[in-house]
Order: sequence, then structure tokens, then C-alpha cells
Amino acid sequence: RRRRDELSCAPWADTDLGDFYAALPFDLTGAQRRAIGEIAADLRSGRPMNRLVQGDVGSGKTAVAAALCWSVIQNGMQAALMAPTEILATQHYHSLKELLEPAHIAVALLTGSVKPGEKKKLYSALEDGRIQLVIGTHALLSEKVAFRNLGLVITDEQHRFGVGQRSALAQKGASPHLLVMSATPIPRTLALMVY
Repeated sequence: RRRRDELSCAPWADTDLGDFYAALPFDLTGAQRRAIGEIAADLRSGRPMNRLVQGDVGSGKTAVAAALCWSVIQNGMQAALMAPTEILATQHYHSLKELLEPAHIAVALLTGSVKPGEKKKLYSALEDGRIQLVIGTHALLSEKVAFRNLGLVITDEQHRFGVGQRSALAQKGASPHLLVMSATPIPRTLALMVY
């Protein structure tokens, strides 16, 4: 099996984020713009990205994720965001839907409480690409979930998922970019406990 840094990913256009920035109902901070710029450079590198965005609650990690989802989708691919709880997944869904739907990006929520009939429709829309961004819980790991062209996998609070769970979602695409968001990565959590 080839190492992740030896893999190649889908061709990437240099997407201008100006339209995304202009559509936001607020101004991004310098740190957010810097993080987006660094990650966008990774997306254009031709190799699958594997990055951590760490920031306290309310620091704007979701806005960074929205910019990356927008960029991926502008390049004809899909994005998936997995959160450890239904409450957190629902919060991300509402935030990202508000930011991305004005740009005509189809956003969906997939959790264990979605009714079977709705799930079946979601599965079909993901597989044929009508849903461009899906936010969900462990329900995203279901065998029935298939993507037309998964280009970006975002995991929030990654330490609450097992290694197998984190890689299972990425395996639903052909070398997708990986982004992990966390307010409390494990080393930081341990340092705070010792302190």
C-alpha cells in the first residue's frame, strides 16, 4: 500500500475565493484568511492534504471549513463533515447551510434519527452528486453511503472517533483531502490535565 504522501488526488483549479468572501455576512479575521490560504495551497499541491485546524470554541473553525468546502465543490467534487454527536452535526449543518446555500450548494444532514425514507433519498442524491456537502455523525460510515466524487473529508473533534472510523469515511473517496478540526486535540488536553 502506498503512503498517503505518495498518492495523487484529483486535478485542482486555482479557485478564486473572492466570491466566497464577498458572500459572507461577516469579515473573516486575518488568522482565518491565513489558514484558508495555507490550506488552499495544500489543495493545489497534487497530493492529498492531511491537516489539523485547532482553535477554541467560537474561534471560527467552521468558517474556515466552509471556505474549503466551497473550493472543493467549485472543483466539481463533494465534501463530507463528520461530527461525534447529533447536536454538533446539526449545529454544523445549520451554520454551513446558511453560508453555502446562497451559492447554490446543496447541503444535507445525515444522522441516525433521519427517517429511513429520507435516508434512502439522501443516499441516492449523494451517489449521483446532487448533494455536494453532507454533514453527519457515524451514520456517514454506513455501507449504504456512497459518493460520486468525494474530494474533502472533515472530521470535527477527531479524538472522539476511533482510527478505523476516521479512515472509513476517507476510504469512500479516491484519495480525498483530510481536514481535522478540534478545540481540544489530545496533547493539549493532556497538558491541561497535568497543569
